[in-house]
Amino acid sequence: MRDAQSFDEFYRCTARRTMRYAYAVAGDHTEAQDLVQEAFTRAWRQWGRLSEHPAPEAWLRLVVARLATDRWRRLHRWRSVLSRTGSPPDAPPPSEDGVLLVRALRQLPPTHRQALALHYLFDMSVEEIARETGVPVGTGKSWLSRGRSRLAALLPDLAVEKLEANDVS
Repeated sequence: MRDAQSFDEFYRCTARRTMRYAYAVAGDHTEAQDLVQEAFTRAWRQWGRLSEHPAPEAWLRLVVARLATDRWRRLHRWRSVLSRTGSPPDAPPPSEDGVLLVRALRQLPPTHRQALALHYLFDMSVEEIARETGVPVGTGKSWLSRGRSRLAALLPDLAVEKLEANDVS
């Protein structure tokens, strides 16, 4: 059984030292924070046994060191792959229409956005949308219809044909 009070005391007594150690090992403050957080998460999961360990702080440092090594290895493999394949191409900037569409979508209720996304991005029918969202078919159809109408009102300059090209009646 885990004792939250003793774990909290352990955390208070060791967190700063562990953070300094992780920073020395990782060489990056953000990376050190991630390492320490993961190490304390693992310590909490095993706190019933770890609290009886003769040196729980040493165990914690060992976890930090192993996590740092694992991350370094992953980074090294990633760099190796990049050296063979080259960096991925830069992503192009979003189109003006895309920016306008995202801005308009943010003004819709979440249910309408969800229905539109499921329909246009996943090619789902009204029946499939209703099943996925757990609503009656009529509600799903209403969300889709209202979402389209509101988008058309918010985006009068965009070709409405683009929005209606995949329309299901």
